[in-house]
Amino acid sequence: MAAELTVHQLIAKHRPTLDQALEAIRTRAYWSPHPEHPKAYGEQGSLDMAAGKAAFDALLGTRLDLGQPGTDDFVGGEVSPYGIELGVEYPHADVDVLLPAMKAGQKAWRDAGAEIRAVVCLEILKRISDRTHEFAHAVMHTSGQAFMMAFQAGGPHAQDRGLEAVAYAYVEQVRTPDTAEWTKPQGKRDPLALTKQFTPVPRGIGLVIGCNTFPTWNGYPGLFASLATGNAVLVKPHPRAVLPLALTVRVARDVLSEAGFNPNLVALTAERPGEGIAKTLATRPEIRIIDYTGSTAFGDWLEANARQAQVYTEKAGVNSVLVESAGDYKGMLANLAFSLSLYSGQMCTTPQNLLIPRDGIRTDEGPKTFDEVVADLARSVDGLLGDDARANALLGAIVNPDVKARLEAAAGLGEVALASREIANPEFPGAVVRTPVLVKLDGAKPDDEAAYMSECFGPVSFAVAVDSASDAVELLRRTIREKGAMTVGAYTTDEEVEQAVQEVCLEEAAQLSLNLVGGVYVNQTAAFSDFHGSGGNPAANAALCDGAFVANRFRVVEVRREA
Repeated sequence: MAAELTVHQLIAKHRPTLDQALEAIRTRAYWSPHPEHPKAYGEQGSLDMAAGKAAFDALLGTRLDLGQPGTDDFVGGEVSPYGIELGVEYPHADVDVLLPAMKAGQKAWRDAGAEIRAVVCLEILKRISDRTHEFAHAVMHTSGQAFMMAFQAGGPHAQDRGLEAVAYAYVEQVRTPDTAEWTKPQGKRDPLALTKQFTPVPRGIGLVIGCNTFPTWNGYPGLFASLATGNAVLVKPHPRAVLPLALTVRVARDVLSEAGFNPNLVALTAERPGEGIAKTLATRPEIRIIDYTGSTAFGDWLEANARQAQVYTEKAGVNSVLVESAGDYKGMLANLAFSLSLYSGQMCTTPQNLLIPRDGIRTDEGPKTFDEVVADLARSVDGLLGDDARANALLGAIVNPDVKARLEAAAGLGEVALASREIANPEFPGAVVRTPVLVKLDGAKPDDEAAYMSECFGPVSFAVAVDSASDAVELLRRTIREKGAMTVGAYTTDEEVEQAVQEVCLEEAAQLSLNLVGGVYVNQTAAFSDFHGSGGNPAANAALCDGAFVANRFRVVEVRREA
């Protein structure tokens, strides 16, 4: 787009999309402006599959100089989970120089108003969308996601979450009018009259601390929520997943500059190996908002120590599926098998604990014992992943050695119902690909409890035998309350059990999926309709996305004048 990009052009181009997004979050109906199918790209300036792959290949071994002030070095070192070195170098920042430069752009950005900020954000998202194929390879080779998942989750689904955040930010900012005429009658005297002006003002600089597994999907909500509410945003990617967010920052800086704003409103800071700059940045007085996805330990540290900032965290949880009875036994098994296998279980929403009565369950195929249910689920996973090509397309690659170590250790925790096996990836021989392990545990044994009450991130699931459905419900409650849960699933044909599970999830603030047997899975959520997390249990202190996620990123300042 030409450098003389005007506000009027942006409003004409993007206001209809913004209005559709506002309607979508109001109705919660399905909607997305970002195509999920790879063949939808390649027209009107977007990159098709071949061009996207070529663009990604051209990045390898290069230096990504973003033209940021305070760049004192270039750092890199990413190695794809598929076994190739990316060789890309990124700017390392002297934050004493960079942060003041970022702050300098906020006045004009604040004064632009909510609508202009929103449409600038939508232009950034549109340009990212046009390069979805390129971004998909960047996500794939930093997260280990298989290509199609990297394309969809790292592309259109991430862009949807970013747009959703912009829509919520706009709603909250325009809730208060720009101006008001205030008149108070005084009886026989002249009325009191004031003109009041209300301005949303940013908190300061937002810090996005990126994650390894979903750099764009988890990064975009906070980035765009802060930017749309007037804040500058500093992006600190995970050291193993810099490229997708570095490309995002480059696009954002280009759009901001072309629209007449300071490009330093969005900046990147990469880190040297072992430098650990997140703690230093998080406690800087200039940082007033933090968005973080990752371990509970560091999330808790941020909440306790970054006292000057509004902190939004998505941490670890223990996700459970209660299996009491099934009206479609085969559908249940197929749905669960897919949920356990997708991206090798490396999702914060993947089920870990399957709570099953030890006396078995009722199904449309007759009664099934605990052992039969577990064996049948193991066979479903085996069937799903029996073909190596299909398995590679579902599993992706193990993202880091810690996940591999947890997977290997899990086999020693109990009776193995489904052993993990190694799968070769012919295209990427260096990829570490493993099928899920399923381990039987006893809910009544303290030693087993230590295993299933801890998050075991990766392709590890536990079939936990419980004494009854009511015991399963109480274990579910305790797990959510003590450990948190991003997702809860339940299978039951009993209305009382369904009500009991629903009541637990309402009381403990956990998102519930009931009796899923088709193409919707407990570990997937749709922007504009589903809430990701609730902010009401220990797994996360915020939800993607609701009004609470954006409203505290700005304050409204009032100026009163005599009329």
